[in-house]
Amino acid sequence: MKTTEIIEHIVSWLKQYATQAGMEGFVIGVSGGIDSAVTSTLCAKTGLDVLCLEMPIHQSDSQVSRALNHIKWLEGNFKNVHMTKVNLTPVFDSLIGSLPAVSNEEDRFMSLANTRARLRMSTLYYFAALEKRLVAGTGNKVEDFGVGFYTKYGDGGVDLSPIADLLKTEVYAIAKELGVNQEIIEAAPTDGLWGDDRTDEDQLGASYPELEWAMNQDEAGKTIDDFSGREQQVFAIYKKFNNANKHKMDPIPVCLIPSHLKE
Repeated sequence: MKTTEIIEHIVSWLKQYATQAGMEGFVIGVSGGIDSAVTSTLCAKTGLDVLCLEMPIHQSDSQVSRALNHIKWLEGNFKNVHMTKVNLTPVFDSLIGSLPAVSNEEDRFMSLANTRARLRMSTLYYFAALEKRLVAGTGNKVEDFGVGFYTKYGDGGVDLSPIADLLKTEVYAIAKELGVNQEIIEAAPTDGLWGDDRTDEDQLGASYPELEWAMNQDEAGKTIDDFSGREQQVFAIYKKFNNANKHKMDPIPVCLIPSHLKE
């Protein structure tokens, strides 16, 4: 992979898109993970204004530390990067306290996890509207178009997606070329929505390299009967998420009214 050329291509694309849209720069949520680290660095390389938001919601200390270290590294290397920390924990807790109680708390764990992502999306757009910035998405190809591993109208609510045509393994290659902190490169991928240390692999049941393999096999027209053992398990996992999350990846269904009913 021609990492240097890919970086130059994405940076040029980002700058051209923002300039043509009449926008001043970008706002991005920095989580301490590889995707937001790469995306924020690519945005910084445009020379346009970049606002990095650190938005903890009952976040683990390690995630907060990695995020702050990355932003500090960006600020030390790019004069166009600025940071604002918005503690969303009390906002989240207040919202949960206003919602009706449930008999079993586990029944709403997924809903609460997605609520975290949607609070962050609202915060990003608040700052984007203040100073004519674009919200930069951090989703990669296997997350956005393979298994749909993101929150609808949460981290999926963005203005543009600079790394969505890169597989996760390719994002790591770009990160190394950019000089992203080693602690981020070595950290196990996590969406940080649960308030514990569960990883993406814990939730998905397969690693990103495995899911990328399954995505390629699916695009090649393979079926589950073509595999056995672990490969069959991984392919089944991929197809399960791919089918279940079509509602995220496909355009919103529109009820088309027959013309004769409008006459």
